[in-house]
Amino acid sequence: MSASPAALLEVQAQRWSAQPLFILPQSVAAMWGLPQNVWTYAEAVKTVRTLRDAYRAAGYGSGHRVALLLENRPAHFLHWLALNGLGVSVVPVNPDYSRDEAAYLLSHSGAVLAVALPERLAQIDGLGVPVIADGTPPPTVARVEPGTGECALIYTSGTTGKPKGCLLSDAYFMGWADWYLAQGGQIALRPGQERLITPLPSFHVNAMGNSFMGMLASGGAQVIVDRFHPRSWWTNVRETGATCCHYLGVMPAILLALPEGPDERAHGLRFGLGGGVHPDHHAAFEARFGLPLLEGWAMTESGGACLLAAVDAPRHVGQRCLGKPSRPGPAMEARIVDEAGNTSPAGTPGELVVRAAGADPRRGLFSGYLNDAQATAEIWRGGWLHTGDIMRQDADGSLFFVDRLKNIIRRSGENISALEVEGAIAAHPGVSQVAVVAVPDPIRDEEVLAVVVPKDASNEAALAQEIFDHAARSLAYYKLPAFVAFADSLPTTSTQKIRKAELGTLAEDPVSHPRCHDLRTRKKSRRRRGDMPSTTNGFVDAS
Repeated sequence: MSASPAALLEVQAQRWSAQPLFILPQSVAAMWGLPQNVWTYAEAVKTVRTLRDAYRAAGYGSGHRVALLLENRPAHFLHWLALNGLGVSVVPVNPDYSRDEAAYLLSHSGAVLAVALPERLAQIDGLGVPVIADGTPPPTVARVEPGTGECALIYTSGTTGKPKGCLLSDAYFMGWADWYLAQGGQIALRPGQERLITPLPSFHVNAMGNSFMGMLASGGAQVIVDRFHPRSWWTNVRETGATCCHYLGVMPAILLALPEGPDERAHGLRFGLGGGVHPDHHAAFEARFGLPLLEGWAMTESGGACLLAAVDAPRHVGQRCLGKPSRPGPAMEARIVDEAGNTSPAGTPGELVVRAAGADPRRGLFSGYLNDAQATAEIWRGGWLHTGDIMRQDADGSLFFVDRLKNIIRRSGENISALEVEGAIAAHPGVSQVAVVAVPDPIRDEEVLAVVVPKDASNEAALAQEIFDHAARSLAYYKLPAFVAFADSLPTTSTQKIRKAELGTLAEDPVSHPRCHDLRTRKKSRRRRGDMPSTTNGFVDAS
């Protein structure tokens, strides 16, 4: 296996030169105004070399970071591979970020340049980092001390309020390729034949790591769509000749809700790999669409080195089974532990901790959090990566997802830090206290509920709208509260920490609360109206 994604492209372009590396549905290519909808390996490597030469001539090299605001388009991957060939790390930017969120990412990452689509230049211009449009020659940059093999810096939500920057090496990305190539059975990748369709965004590690590296390593093609369009999903699958897909639980839920059609089994998908399908939807989806959904688990910090997937029988459909740690691919170890770090008995829920097998437990996993040695030490305490996810393991070794230990809300595949949302809402002058918790949602997995103690309860309906608008000035649309409920006080501990567990009854059915205001329509209209200058934001489109 090659040492880096860029080196792997050079090798694969010789073997699979005429094969497609990127495929777009014609409608997506037309929407983006692109002159083609297929890029072969030969075309891709030619563009990558041209971009690499331009960056090299301008002085970019190991030790630099360059931010990319290029949505899901092929340009994202082409710039990444060009920069990777010079040892430059890329910092993907979420297109849904507000200016405040983008400013934090650019500042914290130390990016020396940001490359954006022309229509998105204004989104990050003036934030302290030089910004150029895709296709514009890069400006000259000063030389820096060589880096340490960093390939990308990807930000992931945490419980500290601000996203953490995960340092990801070349070896980390190659680990995703190693895992996929090692799989057998129905998930085995056929050299030069696979076409993987994924609507997951390029600023997430799944699209860059699991999806793209699997296709690049096997001579396959990444089928790119702007986001998940349920009504055209099967049409896009058929048009592009997709053979496999990656999914999030929201996708099966939405597809099952659509009226049955005569062509929904007329597809060539052999398997779907993903996570979070609702237990009640799993068997029903497979029976209706003839597509096995293989539930898996990974996190940005674990990468392909500690990826779990229910690939082999029994898959325990409908039980959120994630397979066994003793799977093909990079050797890993996993334990279920209690709060004291002791191994939990079979069947007893506990936190999942993982590591690479052998002398180096961090081999192939993330390299740490940027500028946060304390958080890095905390997640690696005791020599194990603490995932923050509660699971149980049965007698035969299969792992089952139970719940999340972290204070995270999972909405349509986006991790939302409750503390970050609380901070934005607490800044409103009419808010005395606030607690943000997850609300179960049959479509999006979870939604955002803000429980607020108001300073003045005379007009709570107007205050709820004001709180929503106030939060929207600093947060991406998906983080905004779908419900705002008012209370006279919040349950607290003796040290004045809010007992969120005691808000569970309200979270189960917020609309039945007499002082709860349902803002889902407002949130949906804001999403459709678009906070950003493009129609390609986000993961799901209801159309």
